[in-house]
Amino acid sequence: MEKNVAYIALFAALIAVLGLVPQITLATGVPITAQSLGVMLCGTVLGARRGFLAVLLFVALVALGLPLLSGGRGGLGVFSSPTVGFVIGFPVAAFVAGLVVEKWRVGLGIASFAGAILGGVLVLYLFGITGMAVVLGKSWPAASLLVGAYIPGDLIKAGMAGFITQGLARLRPHAVLSRG
Repeated sequence: MEKNVAYIALFAALIAVLGLVPQITLATGVPITAQSLGVMLCGTVLGARRGFLAVLLFVALVALGLPLLSGGRGGLGVFSSPTVGFVIGFPVAAFVAGLVVEKWRVGLGIASFAGAILGGVLVLYLFGITGMAVVLGKSWPAASLLVGAYIPGDLIKAGMAGFITQGLARLRPHAVLSRG
């Protein structure tokens, strides 16, 4: 139990640290950050349940006002910005990424890449586009066009999540809890 709590806290901290990587903000108001890589890794490394809890802890700390999002953002105001769907979707994205890695018994690198794409890109974009549509008062198709610039970077991050998870499994097999 204590080990799980430590992993959950460690990965919540990892997402926060990835927020220190300089962001690139596009015209939509949603920044390109490294934090979505952290969300993907929570799922691919920790598995569905632990990954979900790690990201939920991170989101709760943001809601409490800690400036953990990229650019030093935090507090309830984040939940009324164009990023709301992405932030709310983070825990679900980690869960789906972890579930794919846990259930799909192909090579870990392939499963992690697929999990990161399904959870960290597809699911996250469903939440993100919906949030943007609501906050910006746009139709869902119009909001989906606004996120097109983010897709190449997120696919690269999904590939990185696959490589990092596979590399971690080679170095410390017991650290990859999604396959444990």
